[in-house]
Amino acid sequence: MRKIRYFIFLRDVLTIALTGFGGPNVHLTLFIKYFVIRHKYLTEAELMELQALCQILPGPTSTQTLTAIGFKLGGPVLAIITLLVWILPATIIMAGAALGVSFIDKDLLLKMTRFIKPMGIAFIFYAAYVIGRKVIHSKTSWVLMVLGAGMAFLYRSPYVTPALILLGGIVSSFKFEEQEVMDKSPIKIAWRNFILWAVIFGASITVGSITQNLPIRLFENFYRNGSLAFGGGHIMKPLLFNEFVEFKHYLSADEFLSGIAIAELVPGPTFSIASFVGSLSMRDWGVSGQILGAGVAALGIFLPGILMIFFVIRFWTQLKQYRAVRASLEGINASSTGLTIAAGISLFETMSGSMISVWTIIITFLILITTKIPSYVIIMGGLFLGLILNY
Repeated sequence: MRKIRYFIFLRDVLTIALTGFGGPNVHLTLFIKYFVIRHKYLTEAELMELQALCQILPGPTSTQTLTAIGFKLGGPVLAIITLLVWILPATIIMAGAALGVSFIDKDLLLKMTRFIKPMGIAFIFYAAYVIGRKVIHSKTSWVLMVLGAGMAFLYRSPYVTPALILLGGIVSSFKFEEQEVMDKSPIKIAWRNFILWAVIFGASITVGSITQNLPIRLFENFYRNGSLAFGGGHIMKPLLFNEFVEFKHYLSADEFLSGIAIAELVPGPTFSIASFVGSLSMRDWGVSGQILGAGVAALGIFLPGILMIFFVIRFWTQLKQYRAVRASLEGINASSTGLTIAAGISLFETMSGSMISVWTIIITFLILITTKIPSYVIIMGGLFLGLILNY
């Protein structure tokens, strides 16, 4: 009976992976439908508790929440199988899209994506708007958001990102007196997953620096970004843009925007854009190199978040009793919002001279904030418009 229950759970995971368009908010709705209401694997309160925990950890929120549910139901083995079932469809689709981008005529691609690239910028600004409405509620958060946006825009280095996130957390942690006092119990920490995370991090940096092997360096790049992406997939986009477009020039801004737009058409985890970026980063290695790049990127981007949820879930109840920990979340979220704004502005620079692009951004943003039209429908409309005007 237990094995049958696990099979039904994994079937539900695959169903959501193939139909979950729209990001974490939509994913949460589907989690409630399948796991709480339909099969009663856990209560809604337990699900929301897991969701809250994953929102404050670096990494993909929906992926971590789903993996935590698998862990709760069947331990580490079921959690790992859950992870694979969840990420493989989107990762494969995005890797295939990268191969298509590599072989499509550049002029044709430019015409086809003339509208969906500015739409990608609108989605970034919309993400900042949605996140900001949830987390920007005080003068401190406003200052940290503006500071984060300004610093990330002026200093386009991947090393600015962790510094701003750390600064935001430290600054807001001093507001701990505003948090409710909770009874404390001793924290018992099993360090093995954290040590594994740190060992992999250190080894990838060391081996990559010594060998200068591109796949190893790519793994380290994505592993580092996956370890610093507080706020989920919307925060991941500016991190990847800063690293692979602005800093290392592995992709052009147009290619990156095409990836963002394509990712809106793909169900499942938003972190799947990493396989698109990783594949194009290794295009000089041929088709086999692009496949390797997609796999390395997917492994690097998802692994740290999973190790973190395995590490923290065991003592989260005790950790959240400390007010400074809860207070630091305000600054982390505010800085992350600023990073998203900076990424949108940086990408907007490349097409600010085109009034068609400017109006496409404005109209798309207005549609997003005033209607409930699914994002993939908007992107499909932009792609269709680009094809029609091309002929």
